[in-house]
Amino acid sequence: MNGTMIQFFHWYTPNDGSFWKHTADNAEYLSKLGINAAWLPPATKGKDGANTNGYDVYDIFDLGEFDQKGSVRTKYGTKEEYINAIQTLQKNGVQVYADIVLNHKAGGDEIERVKVMRVDPEDRTKFISEPFDIDSFTKFTFPGRNKKYSEFIWDHTCFSGIDYAVDLKESAIFSIINEWGNDWEEVISDEKGNYDYLMFNDIEFRNPAVRDELKYWGKWYLEQVGFNGVRLDAVKHMSPKFYNEWIDFMRSIKPDLFVVGEYWAPGELPLILTYIEATNSRMSLFDAALHNNLHLASTQGKEFNLHTIFDNSLVATRPELAVTVVDNHDTQPLQSLEAPVEAWFKPLAYALILLREAGYPCVFYADLFGAHYKDKDKEGNEQEIFLDKVDGIEKLLMARNLYAYGTQNDYIDHPSCIGWTRLGDDENQENCCAVLLSNGDEGFKNMNVGEKQRGKIFIDLLEKYPGEVVINEEGWGEFHVSPGSVSVWILKK
Repeated sequence: MNGTMIQFFHWYTPNDGSFWKHTADNAEYLSKLGINAAWLPPATKGKDGANTNGYDVYDIFDLGEFDQKGSVRTKYGTKEEYINAIQTLQKNGVQVYADIVLNHKAGGDEIERVKVMRVDPEDRTKFISEPFDIDSFTKFTFPGRNKKYSEFIWDHTCFSGIDYAVDLKESAIFSIINEWGNDWEEVISDEKGNYDYLMFNDIEFRNPAVRDELKYWGKWYLEQVGFNGVRLDAVKHMSPKFYNEWIDFMRSIKPDLFVVGEYWAPGELPLILTYIEATNSRMSLFDAALHNNLHLASTQGKEFNLHTIFDNSLVATRPELAVTVVDNHDTQPLQSLEAPVEAWFKPLAYALILLREAGYPCVFYADLFGAHYKDKDKEGNEQEIFLDKVDGIEKLLMARNLYAYGTQNDYIDHPSCIGWTRLGDDENQENCCAVLLSNGDEGFKNMNVGEKQRGKIFIDLLEKYPGEVVINEEGWGEFHVSPGSVSVWILKK
């Protein structure tokens, strides 16, 4: 069976506490579609309790169990409901990947007097003040949890930077001066001089007590909920050395732990490859470069050269580590990395990630279920967004599950019409297909599906192109595609 992941949430998932129940309710449906892994949103309590997506982490030991930050539950529900959702998915053959956010903490409980220096936000290697003291919420005591599961207290020695001085009522980037130094940790990119600091209280991984606590927590989390893998948030802003140590520790407990990291650097494949080298191929990565190509192809229409769709992508370079995506919670409209793939191109994009041999495809929740929400754009104007379910997405998933097997023959040789065939495997010659895409006019290609298919008839599973294709004695057929569309040709039953 081909592996297929789903990102089972989007940024504007309702915060009414029903989401873990919704997840459990859809476990059987996902399984029937051939989806065998679900990446779930962060389950840990954020700084605004039930009114946050979980990426502004407050307490990593609170999975919706303690009355903290104004609620017991998280946005998605309670710890009990979360565990039930995981177990229901797993009973239906769907593995679970937990979203891990360890770059920063937010919503500290107590103020400390901290020695800092101001930092140039555009070049974090430049300090723009002498050392001075400020008041900052850098002490985390978690009174609502009352030391259950862990007695560890986070203070200013656990952080390398902060973004707010309480006494000055000033938002800025402040580098904390402590025993680990007054500089940032080493990261791969030199964007902004050093992009270690992202937001809130930046965790100091050079502190061995912090590393030990996070390894202890990882073991605790695994034992509490029994996830199958993890998605690591914002690895671009974290020391690779920490995750090398953390992943090795976690795999000493669970050797088959799947790990995918978010290193979002569109168009910067060399950085991605450098990160893979720094982590010694310990984790898969989302293919931000391919996503960027898909976005550009959707906005440029017939002007985009489809022959280049896989250029400078991770899936073309390190396919065994590439998790391919069409959209995610950061790229959807009105979000921080907004670069959505336009609706007309999404069926083509999903064919490109679902029906080919290379890569581990990840379907986006809003593309399978649709989404409707309101938010302000970058100019401060409120916008209402409707995201429709992708046309033919269930049939494309079915095609991956039933027909995308065996040797792949590429016909990626034209600027506006490309295709490929899958010849089926030794056990079943019927799990084959021919895929053809056009971003311009109607197109056609002669493509080979194997001599074993001679005399057989192929039809378009997606029903976008009428008629039938009869395969000749050498296994060739003339396959067609409608303008700006995709056709998936399979054996007529």
